[in-house]
Amino acid sequence: METQKLSVKAFALAGGILWGSALLVVGLLNLALPGYGQMFLDMMSSVYFGNQGMAPLRSVLILTVVAFLDGTIAGFLFALIYNLCSCCCCKKKNE
Repeated sequence: METQKLSVKAFALAGGILWGSALLVVGLLNLALPGYGQMFLDMMSSVYFGNQGMAPLRSVLILTVVAFLDGTIAGFLFALIYNLCSCCCCKKKNE
């Protein structure tokens, strides 16, 4: 059985886009509909640095960029670990 490897770059980019866009959407919805996702945004702003005390739109944009970087790093590490485990855990056939 041949093991399939994940593209580390593609998975990292996908993770960054997914996580960054999720926080962007929640942040923009919170600006349009005050109170929407407020507890989630408060929790994320306590985890991610640099956006306390800023104008709301600027805060959302900074949170999005930092979340994109975080998602990219997480996706990179996930794909890397998956590829390492798939190489170690699969027996190769001798033909």
